[in-house]
Amino acid sequence: MKEKLMNMLEKRESEMVAIRRYLHQHPELSFKEEKTAAYIADFYKGKDVEIETNVGNGHGIIVTIKGASPGKTIGLRADFDALPINEETDLEFKSSNDGVMHACGHDAHTAYLLILADCLIQLKDEWNGTIKIIHQHAEEEPPGGAKSIMETGKLDDLDAIFGIHVLPMAPAGTVGYHSGYSFNGRTYFKLKIQASGGHGSSPHKANDAIVAGSYFVTAVQTVVSRRVNPFDAGVVTIGSFDGKGSFNVIKDSIEIEGDIRYSNDATQEVIDREVHRIVKGLEEMYGVTCELTYVPDYPPLYNDPALTDFVAETLSQADDHHIKEVKEFPKMSPSDDFAYYLEKIPGSYFYVGCTPKGVEEPYFNHHPKFDLDEDAILVAAKSVGHVICNYLK
Repeated sequence: MKEKLMNMLEKRESEMVAIRRYLHQHPELSFKEEKTAAYIADFYKGKDVEIETNVGNGHGIIVTIKGASPGKTIGLRADFDALPINEETDLEFKSSNDGVMHACGHDAHTAYLLILADCLIQLKDEWNGTIKIIHQHAEEEPPGGAKSIMETGKLDDLDAIFGIHVLPMAPAGTVGYHSGYSFNGRTYFKLKIQASGGHGSSPHKANDAIVAGSYFVTAVQTVVSRRVNPFDAGVVTIGSFDGKGSFNVIKDSIEIEGDIRYSNDATQEVIDREVHRIVKGLEEMYGVTCELTYVPDYPPLYNDPALTDFVAETLSQADDHHIKEVKEFPKMSPSDDFAYYLEKIPGSYFYVGCTPKGVEEPYFNHHPKFDLDEDAILVAAKSVGHVICNYLK
């Protein structure tokens, strides 16, 4: 069955590329992927599968493929939303939607999974178990699609879940893995400081929100340097300080927005506690009123060690000329809502190199000039295919 699957995937590589290019040219933002979702659902029409649309809090799709006999149940996920970025590439199939771009590779994720799923459908009499194909909306924008899909209970029967992300950290043919905590968690916060304004000449008759906010910006940086374990990753970023006013007026209110990243749950707890404590102290120190919006977006992504070892061993022994190198990748600082699946289901999220040919310093994901070597799409399909075949055995 594995040999048949690999041969089928190789013969359909051009279809994967064509799908990727179509999706790249027609990107849609998170929670607005109506046409992309319709395109995906239409792909499965007439096939011997169960299709569920509008799953979760948006346009999520779950396609259930049942094999010849009962067995293990696997989930495979690919995201399909784009980013609010104006594309700056010279591709013939560059985005036709102004200000929207597939700058993270989700077009390639969807392309490989559509063709892999179709091949598995055609071979369904040759394997046992159930495979649930999860086409997920809104990975890029919190609260994301993964959490809401999990909350439907439609994936409660999964024994394992797998996914990939294309990354220009290595050439096509390289597959990376990392066990344990692999992607950072993320929290969004907004702090509104309400003071009492006044005349610039009489600061003793006012209460300056800018001074209080400036202290917060400085103090919050000490959380990572003085409270977080030096062996754990933590980042506090102030992305916006909205305090514009007149040069001779003491500002009565300001708003600060920021982003917090953490490598594990313990670090998250430390940063959460310390940020709230600083805000409380700010009220006491400056006599201001603080309104803190604090929303953990995505948890840290934790790859099951046993299944990640299984993925690494499977691909290392695959003897597949398209998979040229399998190696451990470092822990990543971005976040991904695949973490919500892994909170409840054992699984592994691994990586497929996609550095464009002849490029020494590629543009990374989320850059307006991001591009990928389309050879990576077949590598993704075959890598996941090898993992599926071995796991179902």
